[in-house]
Amino acid sequence: MRLPNFLTPRTVVSAHCDLPCGVYDPAQARIEAESIKAIQEKYQANEDPVYRTRALIIKEQRSELVKHHLWVLWTDYFKPPHFEKYPQLHQLFNEATKLAGGAGTKESVDPATGDKLLAKIDEIAKIFWETKQA
Repeated sequence: MRLPNFLTPRTVVSAHCDLPCGVYDPAQARIEAESIKAIQEKYQANEDPVYRTRALIIKEQRSELVKHHLWVLWTDYFKPPHFEKYPQLHQLFNEATKLAGGAGTKESVDPATGDKLLAKIDEIAKIFWETKQA
């Protein structure tokens, strides 16, 4: 079914992202990753089994939030021109989300995994801010 001419849009526009770009920020993922690393450090310093159990639960929740925030950037903010200009982006997101998953901060209580996750998020953030200035 075709729309009558008077209902057909006269101007077609395209937007870079779903909403004004101010709603996207890798800082959200970074804040959760900083929390994960702090939990890993506190876990190492505390022998109380109840405390440790709670720390593990919260660390897993924060890891899921990191993945969520990264996926939003990956799927909603970054567009094909970004992936063309920064061909490493897909790999960075893949590595970062794996670091926030079962093979990374979900499984590990070693703060070194938290550091690795933070470093990967920083790499993504650097590219993100370059795209915002373009």
